[in-house]
Amino acid sequence: MNKTHHNPQTATGDSTSPGPAWHGLSADDAIRTLGSDARAGLSAAKAAARLQSVGPNTLSAREGRSWLAAFGSQFAAVLVWLLLVAAGVSAVLGEWVDAGAIAAIIVINAVIGASQEHSAERSIAALRGMTAPKARVVRGGVVAVVPAAEIVPGDVLVLEAGDLVAADARLIESVSLAAIEKSLTGESEPAEKDARAVAPPAPADTPLAERSGMVYSGTAIATGTARAVVVATGMQTEMGRIAALIAGAETDGPTPLQARLARVGRLLVVASLVIVAGLFALGLLRGEPLLELFMTAVSMAVAAVPEGLPAIVTVALALGVRRMARRRALIRHLPAVETLGATSVICTDKTGTLTVGQMTARALVVPGAEGGTRAGTTLTTLDVSGEGYAPEGAVTCAGSELIEGVRGAALRLARNLAGVNNATVMQEKSSPPPSSG
Repeated sequence: MNKTHHNPQTATGDSTSPGPAWHGLSADDAIRTLGSDARAGLSAAKAAARLQSVGPNTLSAREGRSWLAAFGSQFAAVLVWLLLVAAGVSAVLGEWVDAGAIAAIIVINAVIGASQEHSAERSIAALRGMTAPKARVVRGGVVAVVPAAEIVPGDVLVLEAGDLVAADARLIESVSLAAIEKSLTGESEPAEKDARAVAPPAPADTPLAERSGMVYSGTAIATGTARAVVVATGMQTEMGRIAALIAGAETDGPTPLQARLARVGRLLVVASLVIVAGLFALGLLRGEPLLELFMTAVSMAVAAVPEGLPAIVTVALALGVRRMARRRALIRHLPAVETLGATSVICTDKTGTLTVGQMTARALVVPGAEGGTRAGTTLTTLDVSGEGYAPEGAVTCAGSELIEGVRGAALRLARNLAGVNNATVMQEKSSPPPSSG
């Protein structure tokens, strides 16, 4: 890693200290430095102690605003300030109906905006919980599936094609390994990895794309299998460094609609002041009483304020949010709908999709067999039911049980599939055996 990174663990895992350039160390040296074991990994007790010391393997995220904070932010617009002044002046003039109507519009506008933002925050938090990643690690010599947040430096990751890498790690062993690192390097092609790769001088500023002995958090395994010892977690990872840069960036400016509404508000303020000053000057020239003249001028200024504009804009944006929600799109802030509507070109690619990472076979194609005889020129498609890794489901042919010849072909195919992969299934909770009585 580069010089700005620090390893969150010493070899004993008891304190925070600067770490070496992990990509320049051999696998054995990295394991010794982290106080781990290539085969047994960390013990459960040692992993728990390190987790307590370094914290969870998560990126710092800005917490969402409370409902009250979101409610208060709705009063930041110039037009809303103008309406508040208009409501106050109406109350002073004794126009309680007008003052109440304007105040109700302001409150309803703020409630709608705050409720929408709070609802989006809850939905986003629920999505984060549903998509919380997990990883396979070696704990006490046993491969276990743990939440990615519980991974600590020194853990040994077990990786295979399709896995997301949960932390920065130094490869221990690898077979035909390639990783998709476009989120870090921008390279569209998978990068070849080799556990034996060590740059001879191992400079700390070796470009990330050239660190063949490392895998990084947030990348994906394209091909091959590997074991790797975790060297950095959370905000100490390369992805954490990017998150820190993003968190320190300035917030975006107003949307086009917000900018236009702000201009309208400023124009109305100027227009109101001009009206008040003009009427007051004309009244003085005509010798009108000062109090009556002042009340008339202020009433005209208040009448120039479009009380219904904020409510109309808020309702229109809320309807847009509802339509986006029907299409499974979450909008956190109401003005974002208008920005999205002003977009004419969206550049994207096939990456970044949300999946559960559980590929399920839906059909098997085997040599057909009539009356138990093999017919190599005839193919039969079998339907497979079941979801994910659950050991439940059935193999049927057109909704019926398999005939003898097809069943034999299906079993041969299943044996072949089992022999050419390293997948394992572990039952977490075993059901009690049925009673004989």
